[in-house]
Amino acid sequence: MIVTISQPRYLPWLGYFHRIATSDLFIYLDTVQYTPRDWENRNKVKTDRGWTWLTVPVKADYRALIPAVLIDNEQAWQQKHWRTLKTYYGSAPYFQFFEKQLRALYEGQRWDRLLDLNISATQVMCECLGITQARFAKASEIGAGGTGSKMILNLCKAVGATVYLSGSQGANYLDEAEFRDAGVGVCYQEYRHPQYGQLHGEFEPFMAVVDLLFNCGPKSLEVLMKDQDPIEAPQGTVKHHG
Repeated sequence: MIVTISQPRYLPWLGYFHRIATSDLFIYLDTVQYTPRDWENRNKVKTDRGWTWLTVPVKADYRALIPAVLIDNEQAWQQKHWRTLKTYYGSAPYFQFFEKQLRALYEGQRWDRLLDLNISATQVMCECLGITQARFAKASEIGAGGTGSKMILNLCKAVGATVYLSGSQGANYLDEAEFRDAGVGVCYQEYRHPQYGQLHGEFEPFMAVVDLLFNCGPKSLEVLMKDQDPIEAPQGTVKHHG
């Protein structure tokens, strides 16, 4: 069983969904500290003047764990984000195709916790992409202890993983010997970012996944997975996965 683990992100980039689509189980890492000015409360979209941030305003104490991060709803961020998407993607080929599903995130309800928003938005993005085979869980529900590499390994062991698909930065902290001794193969993602037709000039990579959806529509998953290598890591080995 292939498992991948990551913090919940806001409208993540294509590589995030590549890991979901390639895995049997995706675990939201919600037992660690929130990282300010990272990808947990913001992401990039393309405009006619280059890319811009969509940032969810938050209220978080120093070193707060992810579930404790609250959204600052005194700011009209939902209206602003939806207005930005409509302004810069309204003329995209498939904006109307996904408009109802996306609009519900911004007009359908109020979000109090960043965690809930990110998980719900990710589920909506998976539905739009047509990713149906992956299962999801929260690290907090699994209850594995430890920190760093040990925590990741404990989560993998708790769910019966045979392969752990890590982000590319995992090589900086994973104890590969411990994974090997536990019979869990490790693959490091090296995502090859595809190019596709975009609005507003030259291609800009590493945008939020909505950029792909609005431009490519039902072919988005095919584009996202194009030219990526399959995972072929036998149990207990360490390989790179492009």
